[in-house]
Amino acid sequence: MFNIANLLTSMNLICGMLSILFCFCGQLNFAVYAIFLGAFFDFADGFVARKLGVMSDLGKQLDSLSDLITFGVAPGFLMFFMIILGIDDSTLNETSSPNQTFYDYYVLQEFFTWVNATFHQIPNKFDASVKFLPFIAFLIPFFALFRLAKFNIDTRQTSSFIGFPTPLTAIIFSFFPLYFSGHMKSWGSELEIVQLSFDCYSLAVIVIIFSTFMVLPIPLMSLKIEKSKSRENQLKLFLILISAISIPFFKVLSIPFILTLYFIASIYHSIKITKDEI
Repeated sequence: MFNIANLLTSMNLICGMLSILFCFCGQLNFAVYAIFLGAFFDFADGFVARKLGVMSDLGKQLDSLSDLITFGVAPGFLMFFMIILGIDDSTLNETSSPNQTFYDYYVLQEFFTWVNATFHQIPNKFDASVKFLPFIAFLIPFFALFRLAKFNIDTRQTSSFIGFPTPLTAIIFSFFPLYFSGHMKSWGSELEIVQLSFDCYSLAVIVIIFSTFMVLPIPLMSLKIEKSKSRENQLKLFLILISAISIPFFKVLSIPFILTLYFIASIYHSIKITKDEI
């Protein structure tokens, strides 16, 4: 029961819990880092289990339960806070030189202002038209729950994915708090289309779209290296290499860059499989 692989899985769970805690401390960027660390442990536990020959049904269930917290509940709270921040960013625009301390305080200030409006009926900028909007973020753990349960019983997903895997959607949602915290000093001068993308309604639509993508029959390539498929392995290794190189250059913008490459590779992989079957 308490083998190395399962202990690594438990570290994934702990990272998810830390991410949620960071959200309620106003430190959304650290919440993202905790999710990324959880993704590392999620990859490591499967790798170690295969290498040591300790794969089991128990480990599979533990993995899904941990993934629900780290890649479902934690991103749900991330986007919950981001939607609250997206309702009104006037305070941020009026501040001349916001720093990290200001950002943490700003997140908590907006959250407690929302709490006062929603639960204590104190009139403020969070009126009836928007104060319930952040709850849309709870669609993320809702669909993640069904995605993970379906994955456990779907024999077609041993070497590829059908629907967006939960770590992928978690990374997509992580982009928004990372970009926001990194550009808050110049937020007032950001392009209008960028500011509109971080509007509460835009974020709510993004949550709905990518949450439902987890359960839709969208074929995606797995990055798992398989001994019997050398050509596929070359494509996967190339994608991993390019992704690793892009991070120091593009920083937070490497997330959409890597995801774009991954989607293109998945389309190519899907077309190739279809041709081979014909």
